Amino acid sequence: MEISDLPKDKKIILFDGVCNLCDSSVQFVIKHDKKDVFRFVQLQSELGVKIISHLNIDSSKVDSTILYEPGKAYYYKSDVAFKILKEINSIHRCLLVFSIFPKAVLNFIYDYVAKNRYKWFGKKESCMIPTSELQSKFLA
Repeated sequence: MEISDLPKDKKIILFDGVCNLCDSSVQFVIKHDKKDVFRFVQLQSELGVKIISHLNIDSSKVDSTILYEPGKAYYYKSDVAFKILKEINSIHRCLLVFSIFPKAVLNFIYDYVAKNRYKWFGKKESCMIPTSELQSKFLA
């Protein structure tokens, strides 16, 4: 798939495909994405690398999740969590109250968790392979 082939009406979550925390987060979003807003791309995939390059992001500085709205904008760190929470149908939307805190504080916490995510949550040997039911949610 090429950048020009990305769905313009979907928000694309680029995630670390070997991170257990990221995998759990993707499963959470899929479960609560009742409006079918999101698609997923593993950072390690060929398409993930193309998107990161297209956005002129230094891949050595990508430490976890990016939210990309094709043709519009991209978000990282704590902004990703809040943008996703605004779109899902879940009691977890109450966590949006934390968006009142300064972005520097939120990003400090985000960076701390991202830095320790493998130690705390573990790491897989390879990226997850979606089931046939979920295949349409993942872009390749």
